[in-house]
Amino acid sequence: MTLVFVETDESGQVALTSAEALTFARTNADVFAGSVLEAAVIGTLSESAHSQLAALGVDRIHHLESADLEAYSATAWAQALVDIAPETGAVLASGTPRGMELMTHVAVRTGERMAANVVAADEEGLLRQVLGGAAFERLQLGGDLQVLTLAGHACNPEETTPTTPEILSHSPESAAEDLRTRVVRTEVETAADNDTAGLTQARAVVGAGRGVGSENGFGEVLELVDHLGGALGVSRVVTGLGWRPHSEQVGQTGSRITPDVYIACGISGAIQHMAGIEGAKTLIAINTDEESTMVQRADYAIIGDLHEVVGAVNEEIRSRRG
Repeated sequence: MTLVFVETDESGQVALTSAEALTFARTNADVFAGSVLEAAVIGTLSESAHSQLAALGVDRIHHLESADLEAYSATAWAQALVDIAPETGAVLASGTPRGMELMTHVAVRTGERMAANVVAADEEGLLRQVLGGAAFERLQLGGDLQVLTLAGHACNPEETTPTTPEILSHSPESAAEDLRTRVVRTEVETAADNDTAGLTQARAVVGAGRGVGSENGFGEVLELVDHLGGALGVSRVVTGLGWRPHSEQVGQTGSRITPDVYIACGISGAIQHMAGIEGAKTLIAINTDEESTMVQRADYAIIGDLHEVVGAVNEEIRSRRG
């Protein structure tokens, strides 16, 4: 059996990263010795989430809801997962901050090893990202239960023949010591600080780095974003300089993206940034330095000043659209 911890958003929808984890678990059922796919949802289980889980091939849904679990507590939530975890098979979550924290506690409480940022699995073991995605490590966890997190966008979520999931309701009571640390207050972020969905789900992303020159140098890039109906992604140095908000940052400490096309404008290609764009299907670089990592890794590269190149592209698009 494979148990997947599922995160949902404020509207009750299954998070994209959790849909990826479910797809990964389903398509690697033979590796985890578990033909039964189970999902664990803590808190509200909406009709929409139920339908999504069915479409993703879930056989059984564990719905955990109690007063002790209303506020997030890593230790209490992890113990609730341990209580329903299989003796053999796998327990996994997406590699979000919450997923990583919970799987760490699950591993400790079950006495099992844990693998983080897994990208593939086969009969030889697990493959995971290390060094910010600059290298990969092959490992075998051993033991009867494998505990792991899936790297963001390591696979595309894919629906299958809808199932009719059995729903098992649980009302766990947590030990007092497991409730010593929990969320006591949540502050709502502004839209500018919290709106990363557009970036992570965009099919076209235009990236901007130090090469834009200044806080006021994004004009041409933003116009191209408009033309493509895409999203703007920036490097860490750009947010570090205060030119753009952190929600737009792409990379190891920002968002990991999987667009059909990523156009990197004035970005040299630091390891941390490359880790965030490795899922891009086509990479186009615009840079004055033909020796930069971004240019060397790109499918297509244009050597030149980004303002001139992007400006010319925008002008051509406007001309063709009349």
